[in-house]
Amino acid sequence: MTTEHTRNPRHYRYFDLIMAAFVTVLLCSNMIGPGKSCLVTVFGVSLVFGVGNLFFPISYIFGDVLTEVYGYARARKVIWAGFGAMVFYVVMSQLVIAMPVNPAEPFNERLQPALEICFGASWRIVSASVLAFWVGDFVNSFVLAKMKLLTGGRWLWTRTIGSTAVGQFIDSAIFYPLAFANVWEAETIASVVLFNWLLKVAVEVCFTPLTYLIVGWLKRVEQEDYFDVHTNFTPFSLTD
Repeated sequence: MTTEHTRNPRHYRYFDLIMAAFVTVLLCSNMIGPGKSCLVTVFGVSLVFGVGNLFFPISYIFGDVLTEVYGYARARKVIWAGFGAMVFYVVMSQLVIAMPVNPAEPFNERLQPALEICFGASWRIVSASVLAFWVGDFVNSFVLAKMKLLTGGRWLWTRTIGSTAVGQFIDSAIFYPLAFANVWEAETIASVVLFNWLLKVAVEVCFTPLTYLIVGWLKRVEQEDYFDVHTNFTPFSLTD
């Protein structure tokens, strides 16, 4: 067991790999998934949702693993890395769309409209998405770290599911009102927030056995099981 008061600045074998996986899932779920609305019928009930919601919760699973094994301070670095990647994606996509096309290339006649459809989300939606991710992930990490102290490191499932339930609710409660207020009816926004929250938590529940396997394996190979006893929980820091 390691606490912030006693830790040493040693290098971890798999920390960088998990950070890269977290950022990859985060970017792909925000770039690819939101553009497609999916209709699935389960037991006679029609469910409509953005496909990205199937994959975005995986980033929370990575966040749970990072906080559980390496602690809040190191997870904080990963969240900032994800935030920076999303901001870069937004700037790059808008610049690519805005640059004048070469009229001598016929393919641009089909490519430019496709780029605008896939990556041309309004600044309102993009800003809401980035803010919701930033707040939701920090809340998720904070709740998990605090619950680990309260449970003495026992009952991992309570903090992975509990922290995701809180973080994902805040994520959805920030994104949809900011992105679609005065566009959708208030009742529609509320129902979408509730459904997406339940879907994301359900994904977390389904992945709980895998989370147990990954966390247990990482704790053994990294020889780390971090408890945030003396951690400064401000999100505005990049120090360990």
